[in-house]
Amino acid sequence: MSKAVVGLMVGMALGFAGYFGGFTAFLLVAALGALGWVAGRALEGDTALAQWARTLRGRP
Repeated sequence: MSKAVVGLMVGMALGFAGYFGGFTAFLLVAALGALGWVAGRALEGDTALAQWARTLRGRP
């Protein structure tokens, strides 16, 4: 499945959550999606998650 299709599905899920559940549901779906992304990266064998987190904070 291409990244564009995955992005489309995530966008649609967030849109439905925002429309039917309000802003709180939108935030919950977004947070769980981010958590799922991190879990997926870990399951794929990406052992550099700590390094990735450091780059987000601006540290080398």
